[in-house]
Amino acid sequence: MPVRDGLTATRARLPETAPETTAGEFVGHLIATQRHRHPLDDAAALRARFSDGQVVDRRGRPFSPASPLSPGEDVFFYRMPAPETPVPFDIGILYRDDDLLVADKPPFLATMPRGRHITETLTVRLRRSLDIPELVPAHRLDRVTSGVLLCTLRREVRGAYQTLFAERAVEKTYEAIAAHDPALRPGTVWRSRMEKIPGEIQGSIVSGEPNAFTLLADILPLSPAEHSALEAVHGPLPPQARYILQPETGRTHQLRLHMWAAGVPILGDNIYPRIHTEEEEDMTRPLHLVSTGLAFTDPLSGERREFTVPRRLFHGGL
Repeated sequence: MPVRDGLTATRARLPETAPETTAGEFVGHLIATQRHRHPLDDAAALRARFSDGQVVDRRGRPFSPASPLSPGEDVFFYRMPAPETPVPFDIGILYRDDDLLVADKPPFLATMPRGRHITETLTVRLRRSLDIPELVPAHRLDRVTSGVLLCTLRREVRGAYQTLFAERAVEKTYEAIAAHDPALRPGTVWRSRMEKIPGEIQGSIVSGEPNAFTLLADILPLSPAEHSALEAVHGPLPPQARYILQPETGRTHQLRLHMWAAGVPILGDNIYPRIHTEEEEDMTRPLHLVSTGLAFTDPLSGERREFTVPRRLFHGGL
């Protein structure tokens, strides 16, 4: 099924161990058990999907509600996104050609649809505003992280750029703001073994063979004016510094965990050291972790490509 209004169709498979059922019962169950469900996604909306031919098999053939569904069979349909809190920041466009778009992602905007964040995502927003249904990010940034994000615009080139990130062939630079610790030294490489259990919010550093590597490239103390600007948002703070980080790997929450483990959790972090509730989220107080640069050899042209964002104290329009 094609992308519709910026949204990709959901693909759901009846488990192999499930008894045979009907397409209507299966899709109805999926909708009814959604954690974040639109209040209007009711029985009438389910019937409308089928009458409009919007529930199909892998060959695009429409199901009827009474169509038998066998274990292991796939169903494709469009979900109705639940209402979301708007993210009040624009997406900056740093570069665009026929194949690529490089965005400056604001904080609090998820990269791709997932969980309760569907329409308030960079992917859906850009597909809608630019009318580019094939736009897909080549990598991800955490929802609360901002900065440089590379997207592909055509299906034909998507795999080549995604492979760059999968094979760690992209040089990444980040800037984090945290308390200034003079004992930390530029040039240090943090080596850790990180694990994150699916469903749990925090990751952890455990004993074992390292799988996460981050170069602490530089530490730049903030000026008095910058410090005052931060305190106006976050309240009284000890002296702060910009930490220039270059990760060699891309573990989930790698930079946030490494900074926390080094004794300097990133300013505005809502997970480390303490998990904040959804009600505590304040979009005027961002996580100060920014993807400031990407560099790589273009897999199609062979040219050296570098993309950066200007240095700013606050990102996302704050």
